[in-house]
Amino acid sequence: MAKAKLNPIVLELYGSVGDMVFRRTRNGGASLIRKADMSNVKWSPAQVANRQRFREAVANAKQLLVDPQVRARYEEIAAKQGKRALEVAISEYLQKQRQTKD
Repeated sequence: MAKAKLNPIVLELYGSVGDMVFRRTRNGGASLIRKADMSNVKWSPAQVANRQRFREAVANAKQLLVDPQVRARYEEIAAKQGKRALEVAISEYLQKQRQTKD
């Protein structure tokens, strides 16, 4: 894998050019990848259900994080785990869903 040091001009590079996408990594690096062509994908019923569950989890997490007190709690947990507050809230929602399902 090629590595490059980003100068100040390139630090804010993001978006797409043609069929390539610039992404920022969690450690501050950048990567250039080809856009995925999902136009011919046929989702299975299980995949559709999983995508819907995840969509609900994200919506729930965003709604929870609006409250400053709740957000502070999630940010504290996230800091200990090396994650973002949104990721922790999504994970918690999905775990609760799994427990109620069993």
